[in-house]
Amino acid sequence: MLILPTPAAFHDHVGARLGPTEWRTIPQPEIDAFASLTGDDHWIHVDTERAAREAPGGRTIVHGLSVLSLIPAWQRSLFRIERRGAGLSYGYDRVRFIAPIMVDAPIRLFQTVSAAEAHRMGTRVSLTSTIEVDAPGTTAIVAEAILVIGSAPEPDSSAHRG
Repeated sequence: MLILPTPAAFHDHVGARLGPTEWRTIPQPEIDAFASLTGDDHWIHVDTERAAREAPGGRTIVHGLSVLSLIPAWQRSLFRIERRGAGLSYGYDRVRFIAPIMVDAPIRLFQTVSAAEAHRMGTRVSLTSTIEVDAPGTTAIVAEAILVIGSAPEPDSSAHRG
């Protein structure tokens, strides 16, 4: 895990590869819940019998957007900032769904710090997120995530006058 004193310390780690996270699987009930939430109930995701007959690999596949939404939770095991303000997801510049992720297939995340620059709210950090599936080296998703992480507020020294 990369431990940074402040968000600005990302500047010193541009090019660093973080991870991997622990392996995680997505079971069919999670796929079904995501389909219900988003309305993306295409058979390739939710119809296990039809997928067994017609889908490559014979299993349902996880929604790419569902996997993408796991990145913020996974990041907690890759880096920590000791003194920071509020953070927000600024979005994604590029997202590529390269290979399908089958139900119950192990997946994990690596991130590379691709840029860090001053921002009016703190530090803007770009992280290239690479999600591997099944075996190391099989890339399923690559996404360029952008975070804006605020600097820690200065302590109020007037509150502790003697």
